Amino acid sequence: NARWQVPADIECVGEFLQLCVWFGLVDESASKLSYDEFSRQFLAELDYEKEKDNLQQVYESSLDPEAPYMKRGVVIPRVFDEMCTKQVITMTYLPGPKFEEEAKQQLAVLGIDTKKGIRSVVKEAHNNATNDGPSSMGNELALSPDNNASSWKLTLSRIIGNFVSVDSMFSIVRFARRIMLWSTAATVKSIQAVSILPIVPSDLKSWAEERQNAILQAERWGWTQEAVTTLLDVHGYQILNQGLFNADCHPGNILVVQDESNPSKEPKIGLIDYGQVKRLNPEERFKIAKLILSVANKESDESIAGHFRNLGIKTKTNSTRFLAEFGRLMFGSFEAKHLNHDWHRELHKEDRVLYFPNELSMVYRTALLLRGLAMSLQFNPSVGEEWRHHAEATIRLHNNNTQ
Repeated sequence: NARWQVPADIECVGEFLQLCVWFGLVDESASKLSYDEFSRQFLAELDYEKEKDNLQQVYESSLDPEAPYMKRGVVIPRVFDEMCTKQVITMTYLPGPKFEEEAKQQLAVLGIDTKKGIRSVVKEAHNNATNDGPSSMGNELALSPDNNASSWKLTLSRIIGNFVSVDSMFSIVRFARRIMLWSTAATVKSIQAVSILPIVPSDLKSWAEERQNAILQAERWGWTQEAVTTLLDVHGYQILNQGLFNADCHPGNILVVQDESNPSKEPKIGLIDYGQVKRLNPEERFKIAKLILSVANKESDESIAGHFRNLGIKTKTNSTRFLAEFGRLMFGSFEAKHLNHDWHRELHKEDRVLYFPNELSMVYRTALLLRGLAMSLQFNPSVGEEWRHHAEATIRLHNNNTQ
């Protein structure tokens, strides 16, 4: 029923948006442009022929030895065109679980409740990091499974955040959990080594069997961080180099491709589902690259705001500070000041967005999804710094072509 349900849902969003325009909550022309982009992207999910073409183009680009796919161990399924129809896409089978399952295991090691699903954890991690401020400190820093932390804990976390960077806090928590994991793995191996002796209690043997996965998890710990960096690298390449990227890169569309003959070998990453693909022309990529690079280089407010304006963003007061901070929030790393709800409140009192550039909306969505995944795993990357080399290459190519 998706063929009628999805358009119906999108139409409902459009009707609601018209009410918002009528009540003066949003600008009519800007909201229409945003709605058109939103509906176009989501309706594309129903076009399997277009998705097949998108996948084929991404697959062909992945064969380039200069691209990050082969270097990073990333695989894209190959399309079997003669076996595809309007209802079916036939492609290479990639063995292994979704990254969603891998992330759940790592989050469980960190003591984080994943009963709501990994997508909810990722969404909450990023929303907490960029919007909710200190009211969600438990999830932002220690990523505690207790969402009802008492006020004194929030106050203490805020005070600590004034003296210790977010990166340092994440590193401390990861280090502590890693020591615990390796200790468990070492204990399991020791018990297994002497389990043939009759003096070893059965309860101890059962404990070791239940924690057998700790050995594999300990070995995979470093790979998880590398996997997040790889995902950022590949999507930065797709956006800025190819101008063809998957804007729906949630953990369910990422596979952990394992070598079935050698499970202990580090897995590869498989990228699937190219229904929500966004295309950017060279001029759009150049302007986005300039904005990303200005954030990565920690340039002045005037510089970042200027590159943002060149993309066509419209705000109520055209505040330079607002645009600069918005750009850093989009493509920079998470900072301690972002924990302060008052900071967000004051920033939005200063200005508000009337129109957000269509060509930037899906790039921002991709950055949100990837940074949300990283934050949920207690990594704090700067998207701008991770995409810096792709942005620089795009700008060089543009300048060479215009000389």
